[in-house]
Parts: sequence; C-alpha cells; structure tokens
Amino acid sequence: MKKLVFCLCVFLLLSGCARPMSMDTVGKEPNFAGVVEEAREGSILVRVNEDEEVCRTSDLVSVSLDAALEDSMTHFSVGDAVRVYYDGTIAESYPAQVDTVYAIILVKPPEDGQAR
Repeated sequence: MKKLVFCLCVFLLLSGCARPMSMDTVGKEPNFAGVVEEAREGSILVRVNEDEEVCRTSDLVSVSLDAALEDSMTHFSVGDAVRVYYDGTIAESYPAQVDTVYAIILVKPPEDGQAR
C-alpha cells in the first residue's frame, strides 16, 4: 500500500511540473527567418534569409506544419515572410529538413503584386 501511495505522489509531482508550450518558451528556441517558396500539404519550403546561420547549411529548408504550439499558423502562401522556431536539428539533405517544429510565425504577408 505504501508503494502505491508513493508512486501516486511521484506521478502527481511530475505531472504538475509540465507546462504548456507558449510563445514565451518558444521564443528562446533556435529559429530562422525566410520566405515561403512553396506551400504544400503538411509542409512549406522556405528560402532562408542570407543573414541567418541556418543559411550556411542550406538556402532552402522544408518545414513540417505539424507545430507544437497550438496557435501556430498552418496555412501559408508563396511570398509570406515567416520565422520558424524548431528544436535545433536540421536534416542534411537538399533541401534541408526540419521535422520538430515548435511554431511558425507569419512575419509579413506578400506585398501586392507578388505571387500568392
């Protein structure tokens, strides 16, 4: 009986430590900015801004739209300027790939006259 009570207490303590993901916590994660080149089902292809460190790895990055932050956008258009928050892991392929995405934020929609 003591073991059951102890296990229950440990479970309650650990479950109380879990915090939901918010933009405050996501904002501290690795990130990069770029422009959407292609919008696909389940992913976007982002041309990384030249001043970003990620650009040393690849100028194009395929980004999963399955973001951990529930408020993250999932519908993008070609020409959208975005900032991608991720776990820091980029698959070395061409285009590079980011699978664990925390959030994708629309920085600026395309200006009039640009392709959508």
